[in-house]
Amino acid sequence: MSVTPFGSAPQIAPDVARFMRPASKVMRLARMGSAHPTRLSFLRVLLRRLQAAEWQIDRPVWNVEANGVGHAVYRVRGAERTYSLVAFAHDLPPELRSDRVIATAWDATFTLFDGDPTPEDIARLAENVPFQEAGRISDCELTLARANRSVRLFDHVVKALSEGRQPDTSEIDAVGYLMRTTAVYGSGKFGAADRADIAARPELAPPFQVEMLTVWLIRAFTVDIVEHIAAAKGGAQAAKLDRDTRRRLGVGNSTGLGMAPFIVRHPVLLNNWMMAREEALARVRAQTAALPDAISELTQESQAATQNAAVWHSAHPVQLRKLHDLRRDLALISQVLDTHDWTARNPWDALWTWGEDALTLEGQEALLSLMLEPHGALIDDLAECMGADEAASFRIAGAMSVRDLCHILETGYGWALEIDFAAPENTARFWYVSEEKLEPRLGERATEDGATLEQPLCIARLISELYATVKGMDGAQPVAALLLAHPEHRFAVRRAQTAQNHPYAEVHDNLIAADMLPIDLLRCKLAFFGANQFDPRSDRWVRINLFAGAPFPDELHAGGAV
Repeated sequence: MSVTPFGSAPQIAPDVARFMRPASKVMRLARMGSAHPTRLSFLRVLLRRLQAAEWQIDRPVWNVEANGVGHAVYRVRGAERTYSLVAFAHDLPPELRSDRVIATAWDATFTLFDGDPTPEDIARLAENVPFQEAGRISDCELTLARANRSVRLFDHVVKALSEGRQPDTSEIDAVGYLMRTTAVYGSGKFGAADRADIAARPELAPPFQVEMLTVWLIRAFTVDIVEHIAAAKGGAQAAKLDRDTRRRLGVGNSTGLGMAPFIVRHPVLLNNWMMAREEALARVRAQTAALPDAISELTQESQAATQNAAVWHSAHPVQLRKLHDLRRDLALISQVLDTHDWTARNPWDALWTWGEDALTLEGQEALLSLMLEPHGALIDDLAECMGADEAASFRIAGAMSVRDLCHILETGYGWALEIDFAAPENTARFWYVSEEKLEPRLGERATEDGATLEQPLCIARLISELYATVKGMDGAQPVAALLLAHPEHRFAVRRAQTAQNHPYAEVHDNLIAADMLPIDLLRCKLAFFGANQFDPRSDRWVRINLFAGAPFPDELHAGGAV
């Protein structure tokens, strides 16, 4: 298959299409909340592009004092453009350290500058970036971010290196990062460049590339600053992190409800993410034979996944059950790989079919990730189809007949029409935007005020209400007549018409039900980012790790796949 222009839906070959999983299976919250990162995750896409195009990375500015206060610049230079992370390190009193979005001070603050900043640019940014929302940035900046130290591990690593020894790897594995970001803003927030201004650049066309580049460079900064402080404390005896220990470190992130509505509000984008991943799996399953190198790499990846699961910790009951399932399922996968008949026709499909019967949702989605890994040459082109021109689907087809609209609802939204919204448990929650921070929140309808400000995120209920209206209308009438009489259904009509050509556009669950877990939405999106080590702290916020195991800037061109 040849890849179509960026962001458009590819044509799936018939021999591959028959292996595609239906949306009715893929788009359920329980499965979406079991997602694992894959080689199509956005951070992997970024690193492969930087590596293939031989982008050069250096650190032209390091103006940091012995106590770790100051600023630095990390520069990424390609054939046509340069991007620079400007990092500010602060002396943060312990009592001010908070991961909450309402925090006003952080251990470090950052912006990704479009180009090579001058001293005047850095001076301007120094007066604004440390204040985050309270400051001002311009369209010369692409992101705004902040991070806090993981104090226990940060101090442990400083102490060990200052004494000339490597830190305890068990301590590193228990946490996984020296700092965790509490926000990475892009796409025009707080004055930064709009997405539309940069989307045509090939290196930034896939989703969330400026955010991923920001976090990858922050990871380099976290190691540089811990080594800098250790050298100031220990002098000549101080050590630097060895390669294997350094590779264990990623960047943490604390993410809450602010991220959850994104995939509901961007149905075409969600469809393209899911479509790319599902076609990748289908392409692998459609192969009639298995190459020895692919089998060997699958075995290695299975072993790595088992090791990752062993050090993956969480105290949340939901995640504890998932980890139990994952560890059990990875052991089963390892056993099956030792005996699987790779000489049979369609051996990859046989492996997948076994997994659907034998594994939990957690294990099935882990197996998906494992099966994609050895097949970069077969599937990596799909990364170019994961963006979306959402404006193209915004216009409502007013000439469509009500009969045709009704058919779309009955065939594409049967899952929504089966929900009884008269039952209190099916309308127990409501989504709204907090007045203080302009961030999405989830309210309890029976006990909290604010339902009059409810956001249109329960697509199932909106579709159900639309269907109740159209099923009593003359089917020959146009949709335009429907909306003239019932303008309140405009949003739902647009969703339905959009979903007609985007089968993975909708979450096939009730997003205001009493038993809905927002962390399922978070995990789905974060897996596409490339996050691992999901650690829910409630059903509404989670800690994760990004870039653990990935190369650092000085290793990117040293060889090895990313």
